[in-house]
Amino acid sequence: MKRLGMISVTTLALSASGVLADELSVVCSAEQDWCDLMVSAFEAEHPDTDVLMVRKSTGETLAQVRAEAGNPKIDVWWGGTGDPHLIAAEEGLTQASGVDTSELLGWAQNMADISNGKAIGIYAGALGIAYNADILSEKSIEPPQCWADLEDPRFEGEIQVANPNSSGTAYTELATFVQLFGEDEAMVKLAAVGKNVNSYTKSGSAPSKAAARGETGVSIGFMHDMVKLAAQGFPLKIVAPCEGTGYEVGAVSVIEGARNPEAAKAWVAFALRADVQSRAPEVGSFQVPSNSNAKVAPESPDLASIKLIDYDFATYGSSDTRGRLLARWDAEVGDPNPQK
Repeated sequence: MKRLGMISVTTLALSASGVLADELSVVCSAEQDWCDLMVSAFEAEHPDTDVLMVRKSTGETLAQVRAEAGNPKIDVWWGGTGDPHLIAAEEGLTQASGVDTSELLGWAQNMADISNGKAIGIYAGALGIAYNADILSEKSIEPPQCWADLEDPRFEGEIQVANPNSSGTAYTELATFVQLFGEDEAMVKLAAVGKNVNSYTKSGSAPSKAAARGETGVSIGFMHDMVKLAAQGFPLKIVAPCEGTGYEVGAVSVIEGARNPEAAKAWVAFALRADVQSRAPEVGSFQVPSNSNAKVAPESPDLASIKLIDYDFATYGSSDTRGRLLARWDAEVGDPNPQK
């Protein structure tokens, strides 16, 4: 396997054995170990295909796909929150894969319907709050139970969250606040929470890793990432906010003008299989799989027991909505130390 940056690739290349082999360029927006598992598993079934994979957040990937429109260096985009995938579909940056979706759960098929088959749901996960129980206990800080708690001055300097310009996780948070509280009130609340934020990260999973390590007291992110860390023995406690919360449908998309569209479509079909999705817990990925026949890990958050909002993927997965909300976030909330 190769872990290479996105370089210009040709459709055909000589493999180590001297036999012509397909090259498939994949950007993965899930966690690195899950990306690695997918590459090794795909290559094992497709020995004539050499996968070139790089991990990037959804915001970074959307920016790259836009910049490379008409001359893409990516064949397939796997993982990450669905909103940027839907935006790419709306802008004509991705193409329908034509794979069978009959075994998928309704929310995954809905993603495909919204995008005319260009973005297909592969997993779901709910947004939540995590806190380091040791840190909050040592500082005599009452743990949060609701989104509103994060506005309280007792959390000054204790919260870490990603920047929605680069992170799909943080954009889901932004869209969740807007759907819960209305756009104007959401910006007021996010600005109030922002006063307690010590750092806006580029990656959506980074804040909970920092909380697990004791580098911050509280994080905002997806619950399945928090579950993974708690299962490793870190003192993380997970909260489903009392007001309700949003969720993601992770997606997979084939890039318009992909240099190896057939291998890209083969990747999509592979990624939707029940046996492949059932392997995610091997690397501590506890999202709810989209294939109705896939095994759901006992550690996975029970979405039925969480107060989920009726997340409007069509609206918040549109270019206009995303652009407007990010502009308002930059102007009214903002990151005082944006990462380059």
